[in-house]
Amino acid sequence: MSRIMVVGGTGLLGSAVVEALQPDHDVTVVGHSSGEHQVDIASKSSIQQLFDTVGEVDHVVSAAGEAKFGPLVDLTDDDFEVGLRNKLMGQVNLVRVGHEYIADGGSITLTTGVLSRQPMEGSAAISLVNAGVEGFMRGAALELGPDLRVNCVSPGWVAETLEQMGRDPSDGVPAADVAKAYVQSLNGSANGEVIEVFG
Repeated sequence: MSRIMVVGGTGLLGSAVVEALQPDHDVTVVGHSSGEHQVDIASKSSIQQLFDTVGEVDHVVSAAGEAKFGPLVDLTDDDFEVGLRNKLMGQVNLVRVGHEYIADGGSITLTTGVLSRQPMEGSAAISLVNAGVEGFMRGAALELGPDLRVNCVSPGWVAETLEQMGRDPSDGVPAADVAKAYVQSLNGSANGEVIEVFG
C-alpha cells in the first residue's frame, strides 16, 4: 500500500482524488485550513514544515493553487502575483522541497488546466501560470527521473465548478472522472507528461 500525500485534498477536485485513492492507498489529506495537515503553498517554509512533519511518502499529488480570472486591462500587479506565488511557485516548491522526501520509484503530480493551451477572455493570468507549471514540470522531470517521475494533470472545465458558476455542468467533466487521471499518473510510467482530461 503506497503512502500518498494529496495537497489541496479538501477542495472540490482534491476531495475526488482522495476518494479515488483511499480504497487502495494510505492517503494523507493536506488542506489550507483543514485536513490532517495544513500548508500555505505560497510559502516555501510552510511547505518545508509540511514535509518535515509528514516524512517520507511514495507519491505527492497537488490539487492546489489559486490564480486570478479577469480582463487583462483590469488585472493588477497583485492579481498576477497571486497566481505566480500560489499556483506556480507553490507547485514548483512542492517539487523543489518534496523530491527529498519521496521514495525511489515515486512521483509528483501537479495540476494545470486547459487554459494553458486554450485561453479565453479573462484567462491571461491563469494561462500564464498553467503554462509555466507545465514548462517547469518538463524540465524537472528530465533532471529528477527516472527514480522520481513528475507529471501534470490538465483538466478542462470540471462539471461541479460549472454548476457552482451557474453554468451548464454537462459542458464539463465530473470531478470523479478527472480524479482518474491522477490515479493514472501515480500507477503508470509516464514522466514529464501532461495528462489532459476533456469531456
